[in-house]
Amino acid sequence: MTILDKIVAHKKIEVAARKELLSVQDLEGRPLFDKEPVSAKSWITSPNRSGIIAEFKRQSPSKGLINGTAKVSDVAEGYYKAGASAMSVLTDQEFFGGTVDDLLAARSVSPVPIIRKDFIVDEYQIIEAKSIGADFILLIASCLTPEESKHYATLARNLGLQILLEVHDEQELEAHVCDKMDLIGVNNRNLKTFEVSIETSIRLAELIPNEYVKVSESGISNIENIKELKKYGYQGFLIGENFMKTEDPAKAAIDFMKQL
Repeated sequence: MTILDKIVAHKKIEVAARKELLSVQDLEGRPLFDKEPVSAKSWITSPNRSGIIAEFKRQSPSKGLINGTAKVSDVAEGYYKAGASAMSVLTDQEFFGGTVDDLLAARSVSPVPIIRKDFIVDEYQIIEAKSIGADFILLIASCLTPEESKHYATLARNLGLQILLEVHDEQELEAHVCDKMDLIGVNNRNLKTFEVSIETSIRLAELIPNEYVKVSESGISNIENIKELKKYGYQGFLIGENFMKTEDPAKAAIDFMKQL
């Protein structure tokens, strides 16, 4: 069993438990459920922003603890001031040390579009994402059947949320892309081996239809990576560990984006 298999298996148990605590009706009654989502596509493609989706991530299965002291609200404010086009907030607790409260905290201080980064395996998580103020969601092709990804994308769209579909290879891209998706993210990290190479994004670039915003994820550690990826049509760049591994992620983001 791969780490991805373990995460998905645990996620299904976790979601079942969350349903027992809060019903869909409870989620729909939260104040943020009626908030109009911010367009991630507009912010990421804006010439006035950096194109960077800056991530808040405490830990990961491959790296262990990345940052155990950073305060999410401070980091969120810093990312916005740095010029981030969007913010990614991990809400998986078991493997990444995140919670939905992290996203709520980021939402309270930052106007940028926020993605709920989690392993979505149930409709409930999408409704929950809307209820905590997320603007777009992540659908990971490796975790879903093509039918599931299209169904979840349709539900998200009906709630006003945009969708970032994450793929790792040609087969996932061909099988999962549909007209309900907004952004296509190529994860340069192999979720089975955790090896990283931006060559994955370069290889898949020409296969992504132009109507989708192209996002490169993972392994982006310098400005040269971004310049190279822009040549292949990428407009979004998800960066997490590069900022979070420092003592002050907000300052690291500001210093990095100044170079752009």
